[in-house]
Amino acid sequence: MLITTALPNFILRTATKADVPIILNFITELAVYERLAHEVVATEAILNQSLFGPTPFAKVIIGELSGAPVGYALYFHNFSTFTGRPGIYLEDLYVTPEKRGCGYGKALLSCLAKFAVEMNCTRVEWSVLDWNEPSIKFYHSIGATPMDGWTTQRLDGKELINFAKQFK
Repeated sequence: MLITTALPNFILRTATKADVPIILNFITELAVYERLAHEVVATEAILNQSLFGPTPFAKVIIGELSGAPVGYALYFHNFSTFTGRPGIYLEDLYVTPEKRGCGYGKALLSCLAKFAVEMNCTRVEWSVLDWNEPSIKFYHSIGATPMDGWTTQRLDGKELINFAKQFK
């Protein structure tokens, strides 16, 4: 799917298998920015299976400026039991440093909002590191509100494996 935008020479398109190297590169660049590069274990093979295998777990939109990829949004559906309807969880929103501030990230995010409205979703949600002031200011500028009172919990690695063994 190809989506034109109001930004000159900027289009959005659905990622394909051929984009896996680009996606992995963006993931790595985002991890470096977030000071989390040491946590990246994704490979092209893993992403190919997870994004384009028999059961795709997420979707990706690539933002291109004059045919060159400059950003992406990786998202998947979640579900609100309170509303009884789906939502969209934005896992990654990334624009290359030299292209930030030009509206490309806003176009990616507003496109997801449009998808959410079209699919009768109740919300679009994401996480942001508490030190990432430029992103937090941007999110506030579009009307996003922080979810005070909620903290993210994670079970992974050895702890995930050990806890899974407790199931009988």
